[in-house]
Amino acid sequence: MHKIKTLLSWSSGKDCAWALYGLLQDPQIEVAGLFTTVNSAFHRIAMHGVSEDLLDAQAGAIGLPLTKTPIPYPCSNAQYEAIMTRFLKKAVIDGIQKIAFADLYLEEIRRYREENMKHTGIEPIFPIWGTPTDILARDIILAGFRMIVTCVDPRYMPRKLAGREYDNAFLRSLPGDVDQCGENGEFHTFVFDGPIFSRPLSVKPGRVVTRDGFVFADIVSLEKNSHEQK
Repeated sequence: MHKIKTLLSWSSGKDCAWALYGLLQDPQIEVAGLFTTVNSAFHRIAMHGVSEDLLDAQAGAIGLPLTKTPIPYPCSNAQYEAIMTRFLKKAVIDGIQKIAFADLYLEEIRRYREENMKHTGIEPIFPIWGTPTDILARDIILAGFRMIVTCVDPRYMPRKLAGREYDNAFLRSLPGDVDQCGENGEFHTFVFDGPIFSRPLSVKPGRVVTRDGFVFADIVSLEKNSHEQK
């Protein structure tokens, strides 16, 4: 059977990890790799605040090629679209037929992606679209994925939740009006273990800082620290 060569937009968080989990089980899909935009000033994933080193380690533990696309800071919408246009042209040359996104229900984001990819020759797909987020949150945890909350928006939830593990206790601690998957940007996560990993990453939450109105918990690699101490 001819498989459809597919890239997955990768944020390092739980929703894209769940999307990957499903794609890897789809006999029609060949997951050719992951791609991530990285803030070129801080060498971190925009919004999630995860360092490039951890992103690389995560992709290595998953066992898929990772393409990192640098974006400037700050980055205008015009700059972002120009960068993505170049990326998509290269993806076409590489034989990519589809790009998967782990969006759940924000119609304006889906429309934006579909519009920008309309004439590229690559089809955007949304493998977990429409999944109820309360069910999805519990399914992710039940499947054995483990995540740390890397960023919270203090306008919607307590600052102290930055750096917490995303588990059932975390879900119980959320204010009632916060989406349990953080789909409205209330929080973001970093996945360090689960059924798509060949081995867990040894990490812990580190320093908590406030930047650009958001509260970020740095994620520290214990493997890296152990290596440096030898």
